[in-house]
Parts: sequence; C-alpha cells; structure tokens
Amino acid sequence: MGFSTALSGLNAAANNLSVTGNNIANANTTGFKKSRSEFADVYASSFGGVSKTQPGSGVRVTEVAQQFSQGNIEYTENTLDLAISGNGFFSLLTENREGLEPTIFTRSGAFQVDSQGYVVTDQGYYLAAINSKGAIGAVQIPTKPGRPKATEDIELQINLDAAAKQPGSFNNDGDFEPLAFDPTNPKTYNSTTTVTVYDSKGDPRVLTYYFVGPAPNAAPENANTWNAFVYFNGIGISRDDGTGEVTPVAEGEVPTPLTFQFNSSGNLIDISGNNQKLNFVFPEAVLINNPFQLAIDPLEFNVDFTGSTQYSTKFSVNKMNQDGYPPGILTGLEVNKEGIIYARYSNGSAEELGQLRLARFVNPQGLNKLGDTLWSESADSGRPIPGRATDNGFGFIQSAALEQSNVDLAAQLVNLIIAQQTYQANAKTISTEDQIVQSILNIR
Repeated sequence: MGFSTALSGLNAAANNLSVTGNNIANANTTGFKKSRSEFADVYASSFGGVSKTQPGSGVRVTEVAQQFSQGNIEYTENTLDLAISGNGFFSLLTENREGLEPTIFTRSGAFQVDSQGYVVTDQGYYLAAINSKGAIGAVQIPTKPGRPKATEDIELQINLDAAAKQPGSFNNDGDFEPLAFDPTNPKTYNSTTTVTVYDSKGDPRVLTYYFVGPAPNAAPENANTWNAFVYFNGIGISRDDGTGEVTPVAEGEVPTPLTFQFNSSGNLIDISGNNQKLNFVFPEAVLINNPFQLAIDPLEFNVDFTGSTQYSTKFSVNKMNQDGYPPGILTGLEVNKEGIIYARYSNGSAEELGQLRLARFVNPQGLNKLGDTLWSESADSGRPIPGRATDNGFGFIQSAALEQSNVDLAAQLVNLIIAQQTYQANAKTISTEDQIVQSILNIR
C-alpha cells in the first residue's frame, strides 16, 4: 500500500515548510543566508536492479542547502559595521590569543567594542586580523594618545618682491647706510615668514626667516641676492654650510645670514651654496644646553625652497608644508576596501591597527551551521583558505555598511504556498489509501 510513500511525502513537505518558514523568519537577519530543501526519489532495490514496474517508495530529504548568494548592502553610520561585497567570510577568534587560528566564520559584520577595546561580535567572539607583526590577533582600539612625529621635511615656496631693497638711507656723501638688522624692528627687514616644526615629543617650535633685500646701490652681481636671518624659538641660529649643524648665537648678536641667489628671470638658483635645499641639524649637545628647551633626541630637518621666485609683486608664501605633528587624541576609525583598519587622530595622523583576515571555502554549502549566522569548517566544506580583501578570490570590504539577508520574501511566500499544496496532496494520498482499505475490508 502507499501509506509509507505518502508519509515520506508529508515529511518532505513538512521539511520544506520548516525551511521556508525559517527563511521568512530571518528575512531581516544581518548576514543570513537562505536555505532550500533538496529531495531525491526512493526506490526499493532488487538483485536485478529496479524493476520496470516499480512505482517507487516515496521521497527523502537529501540536504538542507544554504545559498551563499550576495545579500543587499545597506549603509549605516557605524564605522565598525562591515560588509563583504563578494566572496569570503569574516574570521573570528574564540580567545584573545595571538597566533590562534580562527575556527568560526560569519558574514554578519555587526561588530562592536568591548570593555577592553577589542572588536567583537554580539556573542563575544574576537574579530581576527593580521597585525603589524604578521601574526593573527584580535583587533584592539587604542586608548593612548597618538604618537607625535618630529619634523623631517619642510616645503617652503615664497616670492620675494623684486622691487624691494635693503632698508637704509643715503648720507650727504651719497653713500648708502643700511639699517642694522633687528628682528624686533620691522623697519630693518623687508619680509618675514614662520614655520611651526615639532620635536620628538611633539612640542611645537617656531622657525622664522627674516628676509633683507639687496642694497639699492648693489653691484650687478649682487642685485639679485637676498640675505635671510634664521631664528628658532626666538633665538638666532647660525648654520654650518658643510654639515648643517646649528649653533645658537649669544643674546643680542645677529646670526650669520643665508644668501638667496636668484637669476635674471627671477628664479631661485642657490641658497648659500646648497642649491635650493637646506638641512638643519640640532645636535644633542645643543638641545640639552636648553636655549630651545627641546627633547634630548637630536632634531634634524630639511627645508626645500624649490620653486621660490623674485618677481615684481608683493611678498607671498605660495606653499608651506611640514611633516611633523604633535600628539593627538583618537577621533575615529577607518576601514578601507582592503580591510585595513586605521585609527585616526586629531593631529591628522593615522595608525594601522591591522588588516582583516578573511577566509573562503571550496564548498561553503558544506559548512557546519552554528546559529547566530556563524559557521565552522567540516569535512564537506574543506579547510578554510585564508586571505585578505581584494586578493584573488576575495571580495572587498565596505565600512559603515551591513550585508542584509539574501531572502527574497516574495519568492519565499510563493514557495510556502507550493509546499502547503504538496503537503495537502500527500495527505490526500493517505485519505485515498484509507478509502481503498476500507473498501477491501467491506468485501464479503
């Protein structure tokens, strides 16, 4: 009789209803992957194989297979909401121990920070990344201030007014008498500019240039030569042209000036025999003598005046860049498409915290389902293949975004109707079989 055949159909339809119901229930679950029931027919075998007249013994469920198609990506306002666009899983650590291999994987990127600053899931698993040592470890958000950086390179591009001449006057004999340079008296120089530089502790220091033009009666070979007096934190400094080593001058004395030489077209060609670049070296012995109150670490930086000019227009600073910065406080995080996590600081610097460690599988449908949109490897899935976002076979990371469930609600509702009809049809088979049995029992 066909009771067992119909019963297998009922079980299969019930399984399909359960799977479809689970898909519908998780239509809004972040990172959820829908499943489908897969069936196979059943035949009673005989020594000679399946008979040509064998009607079959029903149906069985061969697998509830998850479908790892891409879900829609919705943007949020949380930097630690991460989505993988393409192939791959986030790798999770069960313990905060460096070098531990991840054993749990997820597509849900709704991460948060625990009380110790580690990036974790809702279940407390640690987000795995490759740290600066090249080892696998948990991502931790720093709480200490961002480290400062001593200035190493300065770009300074200026224009000196070609019409400007050295301050002074002609006496009764027609000789030019220049005014003695005094940094406190603006009448003794033509123009000035300052650059803030930073020492190894991040303390700001002021580098000041005072420019004095050529004398009005200067010889032709000196008509395009300017003097520049350099002060550091208000103290005059003289510089050794050979080594760049700085020597502070005594109070009240004027430092040896730098000479800026321009050609007839107004372009800078030389600064004290050093082309258009200068280096300044503050030795430890100078620093600890305390005229500048700097850190013990020696300070050395280069100043590049390339592109500076002497045109007949007012003095201007056209470019001023320097690469040092003070300590900073954490202002936010950034995760780029390669999965590199940066801590951003108020001083404009960034510290790399690590790069997300992703994993993919030859057969993701073979993964063990752990619940909470978590999976682990199995014999069917194969070993995890580690990698990084945008590498071969892996997708890219989108920060402040979450991958939504890949459930198509309309399609699931249609499937629910089909599963319901299948269940009713198998139930009708049992009802019909019962009527046949009753008819046989009523034969007298």
